Amino acid sequence: MNMLPASPSLSYKIAVLVFVENSQGDQLLLLRKKAPNLGSWSPLGGKLETGLGESPFECAVRETEEEAGIKVSPSELHLFAMIAEKAYEGESHWLLFLFRCLRRIDHLPSEIDEGRFAFFSRGAMDGLSIPETDRTLLWPIYDRYRDRFVALRADCEPGGPLHHTIEQVC
Repeated sequence: MNMLPASPSLSYKIAVLVFVENSQGDQLLLLRKKAPNLGSWSPLGGKLETGLGESPFECAVRETEEEAGIKVSPSELHLFAMIAEKAYEGESHWLLFLFRCLRRIDHLPSEIDEGRFAFFSRGAMDGLSIPETDRTLLWPIYDRYRDRFVALRADCEPGGPLHHTIEQVC
């Protein structure tokens, strides 16, 4: 019997991230004013409204409109990754659904309570303040699998090295 290693008893949070590009292939990022990821640049996203039975696609559509004022339909989103993060920042486990918006957006959304937006090339992102798990895990996953699908789990236990295991690629 394959036993999972012990990990802290933490709550599970379910969220989506939506990767939006302009016609030049630059990424739309939000400089977050609130936790998690306060002071860091990240893709659009947020937590599922699980009490309402919201699906990951419904959440991605809602968050894209709420944060960036961009109305998309589920058919304009490609689910390219599902990541189970164990003990992120030692505070909770996360189940993340990563979507690529298939429609290119060339206008910069207005600033919101959550933060301000900017477009960045992938190369320019190396110099940005982005969460370490995004730098070492999310963006490489985006670069490699954005047109496919990958499921993986990541061990984010504090004090330990970030490592991940790919469970399926389609």
